Amino acid sequence: MSSAERSRGSRPEPSVTAHEDADVETSSDAYARRFAGTVGAYFLEVQAEATLDLLRPWPGASVIDVGGGHGQMTGPLVDAGYRVTVFGSDPCCESRVRGWTREGRADFAAGDLLSMPFPDRSFDVALSYRLLPHVRRWPELVAELTRLARLAIVVDYPTTRSANALSGWTFGLKKGLEGDTRPFRVFRDQEIEEAFAEEGFVSTGRRPQFLFPMALHRATGSAVLARAVEGAGGSLGLRRAFGSPVILRTEPASGRLPWPRTQAARHDCVLGGLERRG
Repeated sequence: MSSAERSRGSRPEPSVTAHEDADVETSSDAYARRFAGTVGAYFLEVQAEATLDLLRPWPGASVIDVGGGHGQMTGPLVDAGYRVTVFGSDPCCESRVRGWTREGRADFAAGDLLSMPFPDRSFDVALSYRLLPHVRRWPELVAELTRLARLAIVVDYPTTRSANALSGWTFGLKKGLEGDTRPFRVFRDQEIEEAFAEEGFVSTGRRPQFLFPMALHRATGSAVLARAVEGAGGSLGLRRAFGSPVILRTEPASGRLPWPRTQAARHDCVLGGLERRG
């Protein structure tokens, strides 16, 4: 769906096809166990460091974390001073971020992931992790993120420039190792960048996270080994070339807008009329 098909000057029409709710699973306690232990902590550390580095130009920005009920970035973003709204496809997706919303340190809202109830450019940054590969109508999700974001968008995705290219053949092995994995789409870098380009956003930052499959690191159970082999791969430039998942930052093609603004956007005002939790 291009910008011509959905005007950035108006709210998108409500979706009339199947409801996208992939984030219900990623917001569950069962999914969180995939990131338990020292290896899981290492995964989240790498993700947080890359994300905060990509967001460094906009300290204190308002961020909508779409599908972020997993809570993986809520704490790091809040602790770094960002104003966070987590958006889920269902109210149950608040469960793992309630510690922040109950204390008023973050907001939560629920609704259609492809037609979120906010005006255009309501947030400085739109972020979405663990979602794009599981959304059937992913170009519509891209279009919706570009509608909401004023300054930048940060997403992650598995790339074909990695071992993920073999996921169709190795899914059975991966499921045997992890037990609860789901099928997921693997993207060519070009198709992701083209989808954002259609909506007027261009790539300005790219952070491949792991040279070796995350399932393999989980299977070894050793964060020390994971750090060692990933460090070696990073030193040789292999992770940058062949790492996955990729964290990608895009910004408006018209150029970076001035920051800080004279009057920071208050993202809580766009929550009027929604059920706020906190």
